[in-house]
Amino acid sequence: MTNSELGLRVSVATLNRVFFPDPHSGTPMLALERKATQSDGGVYVRAQPFGGAVRLLDPAALSALIGDFEYDSPRSRSEQDFRILIRPADWQTVRDFCVRHLRNDGDSVLETDPGRELVEEFEECLQAKLEPHHYSYRSIGMVVENAPTPTNNARSPGTPTVRIYRIYEVQISDPALSLALLTASQQHTEALLRDKVLADARNGGRGRANTVLTIAPDVLRNAYLRLAPEERYAPINVDGHLLTESVLAVLNDIEVPQLAWQ
Repeated sequence: MTNSELGLRVSVATLNRVFFPDPHSGTPMLALERKATQSDGGVYVRAQPFGGAVRLLDPAALSALIGDFEYDSPRSRSEQDFRILIRPADWQTVRDFCVRHLRNDGDSVLETDPGRELVEEFEECLQAKLEPHHYSYRSIGMVVENAPTPTNNARSPGTPTVRIYRIYEVQISDPALSLALLTASQQHTEALLRDKVLADARNGGRGRANTVLTIAPDVLRNAYLRLAPEERYAPINVDGHLLTESVLAVLNDIEVPQLAWQ
């Protein structure tokens, strides 16, 4: 098989709707991961849900159904990330395979626990150790993006991609961690993030910086509801912050034609 036959990229990930109480008012707040990266000489800052690629623990189980597939990069292969290239005709089979296995807690084929990614990202964004007693979580379903769109992921830029997300609601219960989330959001301005990215690049790094953005859920929902349903699945600016379209995947009460809840 030639690589040109593997023309569809499938990305499977967990996304987390991270809630915490404002330590001053008790108002529920949503925490997003805010990423800044150097791009084309400038710095690109955007916010997205906490989460990351699901690990494909048993590639042979998928190969038995569709035959050959490829990872989208050597890094995805080495990390077992479910970011793969398949024949477009195999999409229905792959989608059903993922939905079936993602429903199983502790599945032996696909990773289904959000804890690993949460711990890693809180360490990166807050320099804080997320312990099991700091939070609780529950699965609230899955979202499937059926229509392929070109990805801007650096591992496979421009490749038509469909996405499957398992969505979790995460409740932060630790007061100190709640305060750290709010403080990081307030102190790390866009300008400060840009300065950190440029300094990192000058010092030989990858030109990256991560922190947190906290926002009241009602502010976020109202911003989307001002748009027509067919216009919502796109990056949006809310209070001066750019949010990726993946934020919509954790808001199950906002109509989005491009996303199907399972």
